Amino acid sequence: MTAKIEVLTPRFVEFIPKDLEPGLLYISIEYTTTAHKCACGCGEKVVLPLHPTDWRMTFDGISVTVRPSVGNWSFPCRSHYLITANRIVWAGDWSEEMVQTGRKRDEARKSNWHHEADGTERSTKTIGSASKTPRSWPERILDWIRRHFGGAG
Repeated sequence: MTAKIEVLTPRFVEFIPKDLEPGLLYISIEYTTTAHKCACGCGEKVVLPLHPTDWRMTFDGISVTVRPSVGNWSFPCRSHYLITANRIVWAGDWSEEMVQTGRKRDEARKSNWHHEADGTERSTKTIGSASKTPRSWPERILDWIRRHFGGAG
């Protein structure tokens, strides 16, 4: 076990590497996911899918904030923290009852998001880019924002 990680530096990549460096938050816009080593120092790989029903990320050009909190309830360390402006903000442990309640709430939120009022499934957009020209990471971020939020960026 290594020392606790207090800062996660964002690194934009197309593919999440197999071996993660401690202290880096790998962000794949193409595959709408992030990964980092657990901030407690246990070495576990933490993968956070970016989606309206999972985690959301904001990037201000310098720092990254991810919400909601990261609750590693299935890891032996049971670490719980927020990623705020690249910094780790430690949160308290949850009881097993709190974890189960949170999981049920998450499941309901996902189910509601994927089904419209008439009961039909919401279509999902293809993740990734078929573009043959390499694009800079700021362009890819804007494309991702446009695809997921319909904004002009």
